Amino acid sequence: MTPTPTPGQTVGPFFHFALPYDGSADLVPSGHPGRVRLHGQVLDGAGDPVPDAVVEVWQTDPAGRVPQEPGSLHRDGWVFTGWGRAATDRTGRYSFSTLTPGPVVPGAAPYFALCLLGRGLTDRLLTRAYLPASGPEGSAALAADPLLAAVEPGRRETLVARRDRDGYVFDVRLQGEGETVFLRHDAR
Repeated sequence: MTPTPTPGQTVGPFFHFALPYDGSADLVPSGHPGRVRLHGQVLDGAGDPVPDAVVEVWQTDPAGRVPQEPGSLHRDGWVFTGWGRAATDRTGRYSFSTLTPGPVVPGAAPYFALCLLGRGLTDRLLTRAYLPASGPEGSAALAADPLLAAVEPGRRETLVARRDRDGYVFDVRLQGEGETVFLRHDAR
C-alpha cells in the first residue's frame, strides 16, 4: 500500500473566534454619506448555510483609488481602509457597511474582492463580487472585463452581485450547482 498525501492542516474552527474584532465589518460608520451594505449568505454544496465562515473584503473607494492607509484594523469613522472582515451567523449570513467601489481605471468594471475562510478548507478561497450593470456603460464594462470574459458564460453570473434597497447582495456557494467561481492567486 502506497501512502497518499493528505492536507497538512485545515483552517479553523479557531479562526471564527479569533479573527473578528469590534467594527471589523464596518468599513464606514452609520450615517456616513454614500454608505451601502454588501451582504449575502455562504452556502455549502447542499445549499445549507455555513454558520462558521469568515468573509473578508478588499475594495477601492468610490473614486477607484486603492486605499493606502496603514493599519487595516483602523476604525475611527474617518479613514477608509478598504478592508473589512465579517463572520457568518447561524444562517450563514454576513454583512459589511461600506462604500460602493469605483473602477480602478475609467470604464473598467468595479468589484469587491472577497476572501473566504472556513472550517474544512485547506486554504482561503478568493473571488470577486462585481457590481451589477447600471445602464449601457455598466453592461459594457462587465462585457469587457478580462476576468469575466475568461469564465464560461453560464458561470459568470456567480461573480455578479445583485442590487437591493440597501446596496448589494452576493451569495457564495462553495460547491455544487451554482458554485461560485473562485480565483487562483499564487501570492502569499
